[in-house]
Amino acid sequence: MLPPLHREGDAFQEGSSKSVKSQESSFSYASLVSLAYVEAAECLTEPVNREPPSREAQLMTLQNTSEFDILVIGGGATGSGCALDAVTRGLKTALVERDDFSSGTSSRSTKLIHGGVRYLQKAIMKLDVEQVTPVPPLVLLSAAGQHNDARMNLAIALTAARYGAATANYMEVVSLLKKTDPETGKERVSGARCKDVLTGQEFDVRAKCVINATGPFTDAVRKMDDNNAAAICQPSAGVHIVMPGYYSPESMGLLDPATSDGRVIFFLPWEKMTIAGTTDSPTDITPHPIPSEEDINFILNEVRNYLSCDVEVRRGDVLAAWSGIRPLVIDPKSADTQSISRNHVVDVSESGLITIAGGKWTTYRSMAEDTVNAAIKVHNLNAGPSRTVGLFLQGGKDWSPTLYIRLVQDYGLESEVAQHLATTYGDKAFEVAKMASVTGKRWPIVGVRLVSEFPYIEAEVKYGIKEYACTAVDMISRRTRLAFLNVQAAEEALPRIVELMGRELNWSDTKKQEELETATKFLYYEMGYKSRSEQLTDRTEISLLPSDIDRYTKRFHKFDADEKGFITIVDVQRVLENINVQIDENTLHEILSEVDLNKNGQVELNEFLQLMSAIQKGRVSGSRLAILMKTAEENLDRRVPIPVDRSCGGL
Repeated sequence: MLPPLHREGDAFQEGSSKSVKSQESSFSYASLVSLAYVEAAECLTEPVNREPPSREAQLMTLQNTSEFDILVIGGGATGSGCALDAVTRGLKTALVERDDFSSGTSSRSTKLIHGGVRYLQKAIMKLDVEQVTPVPPLVLLSAAGQHNDARMNLAIALTAARYGAATANYMEVVSLLKKTDPETGKERVSGARCKDVLTGQEFDVRAKCVINATGPFTDAVRKMDDNNAAAICQPSAGVHIVMPGYYSPESMGLLDPATSDGRVIFFLPWEKMTIAGTTDSPTDITPHPIPSEEDINFILNEVRNYLSCDVEVRRGDVLAAWSGIRPLVIDPKSADTQSISRNHVVDVSESGLITIAGGKWTTYRSMAEDTVNAAIKVHNLNAGPSRTVGLFLQGGKDWSPTLYIRLVQDYGLESEVAQHLATTYGDKAFEVAKMASVTGKRWPIVGVRLVSEFPYIEAEVKYGIKEYACTAVDMISRRTRLAFLNVQAAEEALPRIVELMGRELNWSDTKKQEELETATKFLYYEMGYKSRSEQLTDRTEISLLPSDIDRYTKRFHKFDADEKGFITIVDVQRVLENINVQIDENTLHEILSEVDLNKNGQVELNEFLQLMSAIQKGRVSGSRLAILMKTAEENLDRRVPIPVDRSCGGL
């Protein structure tokens, strides 16, 4: 995990003013070390805002500014990088994003800062020396290349806001504004008609230059400018899955560019879990990409090839899955997305619209520099060279590797929580800690967790609103990463998150219910919950040996004492009382609902056998009911009364 600052070595290649194609910068392990510890040699003017202005204040600035120098469309890594580059050069800058910052491709990456998975493959298989020097076919990766992509993206946007950029999420561009250039008589892009997605309010934002940094939606904005514009992006879907941490060593990952069908496979630790991927296949452009069962199983099958034969890779161990759409720059000579260039292209239209397309996470800063350079040249803007090399991002200035210790000592936070806050928020972690509520326990003193197995605390919800979080989806997927780590844990945390956000944002009961439903739908379709939940259905085949059926039936009847053929919450409570175990009724209801396939409020013997069959085949893992019933059976068997003839006559 990197502290929230950035520094890159950059290499650039000049091109025509019409189109610039850049060489990609290298990002070595040594540069990662310098990223954490080396300050910029050249001082930059301090930010104009101590904290990012509120979203309401930003909207007022967007509405009341007569003309910006630059308006950036798109709040992903590239768009936020462009806004930061422009505003730190002294240009009056605006940034609008129709969803949340990093809601698209930028938060659905491989989490490797070098972004070199596909480039390694290209170099190895095709001897493409432009990408990287040759390496052996099987590559071990150090997990120190990793980052929290959504957090990095947000830090860039927040830093731009602190330096004075009018920055707003949930602000959709519905059309481009144009005016006639008095010197040439040609129409020039002069801004955009924007719509506040949350309220429906529309207004014009005028600018001397408009930058299109919308990733997969690049061509949609280009067609707003010119309906006849040729497509320059070919979308490619990359699916990733998350599995338990025991599938990978703590600080080492593996990459193989020679899989069964030629695609790259890797798995590596991330946030104490294991992330594995990836696919590379043509896809339709959509704001809500869905991971397919076919892609999930491809990754699982490939992962099995690298693990010991005694390790069972189970479909049920997939805790989350997502699909990201890569905005590849199309190569007219080939329709194969695997050979399309990942280099970025800066394009200038006849009407002056600047488009930045392609690229990857590693080069977002150099992409932004190239783009703003082009904007300055084409639109004769008064600005000097880029000043973002070595620039501290939000929370980076006073960060240190031991900052978390002060959080533990000063606030009484758990060490794990303190480390999470320090690596996520940098020196802003103290502000989160100040908001943390008292636990009522001897230790930790403050910091109530949203879910027990992850270090996210309730105070982060309140702080996330200060960082422009507007919806429950923002909170579970980008302000925290629960949705990307474990969809069930995210679902469990949702009611409390909605309650906390509702309190801060004055949501009505109807609004809270809408947020809960929208976030649940997001988890179900976009984060792999649908695929996970469909591993056990009322059509699941019972494929068990007769001895297994007999064993599981006897276990079932430990709960169904009167052999009515089903069990309810009352049955489970009765057994738990006998072994002195207490579980609240709401939790029991959730546990039974996972197995109650026909949703009639009871678990029938057939449903229980379907569950045990699915567990044996690896389609389901970690069923709470299965574990609970096994534990209860073992405890009950140990408590069988001793016969009189074996107890010394009962004395």
